[in-house]
Amino acid sequence: MDDFLLDLLVCPKSGGKLVYDKNANELICKESKLAYPIKDGIPIMLIESARKLKETE
Repeated sequence: MDDFLLDLLVCPKSGGKLVYDKNANELICKESKLAYPIKDGIPIMLIESARKLKETE
């Protein structure tokens, strides 16, 4: 994930900062507790496509 792009993107639900999880290939928003998938190098920034984080994540 390009650092420049990561700095530009925000969570569409909360407007919060995103953190790149290289192992899961997801962008994580701790504020809204959602993980947005990255498919073929493209972040899928749709709330309905996001995975809800578990309390332990």
